[in-house]
Amino acid sequence: MSDPRELVDDLTEDLKRWLPEQRWFAGKDRPVTGVRPLGVTELVSGDPQLLHVVVEVAQDDRREPYQLLVGRRTHPPEIASSSWIGAVGDLNAYEASGDLDVTGVLLDLMAREETVGSLVFEHEPGVELETGLRARPITSEQSNTSLVYGGQYILKLFRKLTPGKNKDLLLHRALQGVGSKHIAVPLGSITGDLDGEPTTVGMLQQFVSDAVDGWAMATTSVRDLMAAPELHAGEVGGDFAGEAERLGRAVAEVHADLAEALGTEPVDAEELERSAKAMLDRLDTIAARVPELAEHAPKLRAAFEKLRALPLDSVTMQYIHGDLHLGQVLRTVGGWLLIDFEGEPAAPVEERHALRSPLRDVAGMLRSFDYAAQQMLVGQPDEPALADRAHEWSERNRAAFCEGYAAVAADPREQGELLRAFELDKAVYEVGYEHANRPDWLGVPLASIARITSGGTTP
Repeated sequence: MSDPRELVDDLTEDLKRWLPEQRWFAGKDRPVTGVRPLGVTELVSGDPQLLHVVVEVAQDDRREPYQLLVGRRTHPPEIASSSWIGAVGDLNAYEASGDLDVTGVLLDLMAREETVGSLVFEHEPGVELETGLRARPITSEQSNTSLVYGGQYILKLFRKLTPGKNKDLLLHRALQGVGSKHIAVPLGSITGDLDGEPTTVGMLQQFVSDAVDGWAMATTSVRDLMAAPELHAGEVGGDFAGEAERLGRAVAEVHADLAEALGTEPVDAEELERSAKAMLDRLDTIAARVPELAEHAPKLRAAFEKLRALPLDSVTMQYIHGDLHLGQVLRTVGGWLLIDFEGEPAAPVEERHALRSPLRDVAGMLRSFDYAAQQMLVGQPDEPALADRAHEWSERNRAAFCEGYAAVAADPREQGELLRAFELDKAVYEVGYEHANRPDWLGVPLASIARITSGGTTP
């Protein structure tokens, strides 16, 4: 086998083509102009060979590091065709997260708490891990890659890396420390080196085999409703309001646990000014690109300007989830779990770690209920009866979520101006995203903006 570093050097041109084709690659907005290896660690030698690789991806003036698992072997493994990177000598190199024969080493190294090169493998205090398990990848993820070991553990590999401890690991450890019942237990981690700073590259958790994600449950409820449009939401067997209420309780309990574990701070005038300015700047940028948004700009601007006048004692700042929606929650036989505490993937790391109002998470979930309600109507002919049922489902479940939250913490509806601003800001972001990526979906956030700015309740 070739020297590991030389092997990766030989693949740089192939990686320039291959990286943009991967679902987890975040730089699809511009071409890759260069790939440079930052670190190469051999985890399995011989045939097959497994390398842990960190590369710096250049896209004009942007430089971002990504984590890869690169394999080589004589006999091709059973992996997706999209995993093949290119030829090196007489063997092909491939992205090896789907190679069941080699990925078991990651769990074994954590169980033994070994250090290989610059990689440190650890399990959490008091945890004993079973070794010798084969891994299977979860294929539905976008920004990261997860491997499930024997139905017991799930290892998340963070693809785009940021120096320092990952927020997802930090908050899971904090929540575990106060006994939160709404997370999957953290079990181990993999730490590498980036720019001379220890950097989380992987996190191991308990795998919850009976879990169903909230988006799947909510959209199934909507389909049931649409299949019997003569009925009201509360009369359909697939009614989701009870689950929405329980989810609201779970989110409020996680917020309380984060406050207990990591503390809170009162907001200051500078933070309110920063928030208002960020919302106004986003509005100006997106309205300039999307004519359909421009007509709502005066009312949106007025809603965002109100943040500057909020009483300082009405807003509390703390760690929050940061990217909460129905796809970030799991329903198990024991209740709701929150997952993926990294925050918004596109946000800078300092922004993801900043303290925020918990109402940002509430607003994100309210937006998700709107999306779940309207997803079956996208691209279909206008049918007022179905649109009314979708609106009814959304309002019923938004209200149930807030009622559940209010059973544990302050009712988010009592801070109507702040919650409205957060939800409208999220909807403006969605307008920009849908305009650029899914034009057929543009009507979903625009309809919400029209409803809220015309005096519609939240909720």
